[in-house]
Amino acid sequence: MESVVYFLLAAALAVPLFKKLGLGAILGYLVAGVVIGPEILGLIDDPEKVLHFSEIGVILLLFVIGLELEPAKLWAMRAQVLLLGSGQLLITAGIIYGVLAYLFEMNSNAALVIALALGLSSTAFAIQLMADKGILGNEDGRRGFSILLFQDLAVVPILFVVQAMAPVEPDTDPNQWWLAPVAVLGLIVFARFLINPALNFLSRYGGREIMTVVTLLIVLGSAVVMEHANLSMGLGAFMAGMMLANSSFRHQLEADVEPFKGLSLGLFFISIGMTLDFALLVDSPLTVMFGTLGLMALKAVVIIGLVMLAGVPFPRGLMLGLMLCQGGEFGFVIMAQAMELKLLGEGTSGMVNLMIGISMALTAPAVLWFDKFTDKQIAKAPQNLQKFDAQESEALILGFGRFGQVTGRILAANQIHFTALDKNADHIEFVKKFGNKVYYGDASRSEVLEAAGISKVRTVIVAIDDATMTQSIVEFIVHHYPKITVIARAHNRNDYLALKAAGAHSVVREVFAGALEAATEALHALGYSDGQAMQKAEAFKLHDEGLLKKQAKVLGDSEKVIEIGRQGREELEAIFQQDKQVTSRS
Repeated sequence: MESVVYFLLAAALAVPLFKKLGLGAILGYLVAGVVIGPEILGLIDDPEKVLHFSEIGVILLLFVIGLELEPAKLWAMRAQVLLLGSGQLLITAGIIYGVLAYLFEMNSNAALVIALALGLSSTAFAIQLMADKGILGNEDGRRGFSILLFQDLAVVPILFVVQAMAPVEPDTDPNQWWLAPVAVLGLIVFARFLINPALNFLSRYGGREIMTVVTLLIVLGSAVVMEHANLSMGLGAFMAGMMLANSSFRHQLEADVEPFKGLSLGLFFISIGMTLDFALLVDSPLTVMFGTLGLMALKAVVIIGLVMLAGVPFPRGLMLGLMLCQGGEFGFVIMAQAMELKLLGEGTSGMVNLMIGISMALTAPAVLWFDKFTDKQIAKAPQNLQKFDAQESEALILGFGRFGQVTGRILAANQIHFTALDKNADHIEFVKKFGNKVYYGDASRSEVLEAAGISKVRTVIVAIDDATMTQSIVEFIVHHYPKITVIARAHNRNDYLALKAAGAHSVVREVFAGALEAATEALHALGYSDGQAMQKAEAFKLHDEGLLKKQAKVLGDSEKVIEIGRQGREELEAIFQQDKQVTSRS
């Protein structure tokens, strides 16, 4: 129990501090691990056991990566992913392999493992840097993401390569070769035909907690199946995620996994920090620092060269190169696996891990230096270029019943991409029959909104059939995403006033327009001309909207609200009486 307290305390102190300094959460976790580990305070006795347990965070991360790899998204980015991503990884790993194998005469297998591990950058680190610097949504951000996406795709094959190069364990039965293909095929069939019906059933009868339990069961169950088939646990999680990338439950699954992924990944990085051997830095400072700086320089030069070939000016290429020049979190994973499989010794693996950790520590200061001494206007890419993701949504519709569907159909008719969330599984299946793209998700949960991409949209339409929930969602969005335009559905006048007070930019009363149309038809049927009927309906609409605006300004004073309503009715009667007199005289 004391160890848990140490972990939580170290993370709570280090991560906010490092994020405030602009150095990132990952570096905060690493430093926290160094401080509580055997190198400094020695609060944790056996970091290796903690590291083994914390690898669940990497498994969950691979699952989320799989969830995000929709076939359409991959196809739209295929050229940049293949050219920039493969070019960066192969060139960087090739040069490192050549230096290690031929210049330092290292064992060929060991050199290849190290080269592939060091060729990877930190997806979590680089994405956050690009977002902080405001380039994630433009063309440069798309190029950077293409490089990181290829690396994420390459992690599983690299883990396969590492496992294939390891000597066969004596207790491995060669007659069980069929386990691996059967496990892969079984997982594909299960994910394709059984998971969605099961989630559909559980969403109706299981409740939120059971959905979370089942999500973790899918991820960890897939990982365990692959492990028993003598394959990588990460491969199972990755495949499960990829099979569910087009599922209606994708955003909900990602939101359910996110808290566990964040905590366990934090534990993983703390564990890595505890295992970093700074005695190597003391014993061989020149080797560690030259190796680290050489790695960062090599990756930056390769990335700059590739993006300049794509027509990017040097300053922008340099900024992108600095953001992606560090070692990555999966480098730690590859080193841990290589050491476990006896491909690398503890000293060599420790040296590589130390270089990756130091490169992460130096990346953020390098980007800050670039900002300070470079013309920021030159460094920034134009904002009117093609978007980062061709299918990126511009609007988010929360609640996809009749109200939300009409809104969505109009947006779709005008070629505006949107994402819709609804927590009624039956409703989702019905809507999908007509070609609408809607996902299962509880919009009252902030993590679900974030998984659905709320930070990237310009407008949110809150069309949920629950007044209390609608108000809390509006308040959350207005507070956390003030630049987003919020349009909310109101059931009645009281809901209208409450939603305006919550900060909604526009509130639409769901029955008001229909009631006006019905009243107009009634007036026409009772002898009024079309023009007269429409004029009276419009007069009522303008008067009622003005009345609501007056009441919204004094919402906290119920007596004034009632008084304004009474005065409004008297004014409206006077207006209509005057109109009647004018009509009779004419």
